[in-house]
Amino acid sequence: MGWLWAIIVGLVLGLIAKAILPGKQNIPLWLTIIFGIIGSVLGNAVATWIGVNETKGIDWIRHLLQLIGAVVVVGVGDMLWASFRGTRQKT
Repeated sequence: MGWLWAIIVGLVLGLIAKAILPGKQNIPLWLTIIFGIIGSVLGNAVATWIGVNETKGIDWIRHLLQLIGAVVVVGVGDMLWASFRGTRQKT
């Protein structure tokens, strides 16, 4: 059941990150999910490191850190994917 939640959270965070980032990201949906999962894991690690991973009520700071992690990973991952595929847009 933990893997199912990881995929769902990765999908949601990855799609939100793609919506936040300017421009069009040319990464496939499966890679968006993976990047969202990685961003979520990074956000959880940072939340644990600063001591806000488990608080009473809703963990807003942890969720914000997960979203920030997903935005960073999707942004960097999109650039890497574009350079790997050779489809980088010139501006």
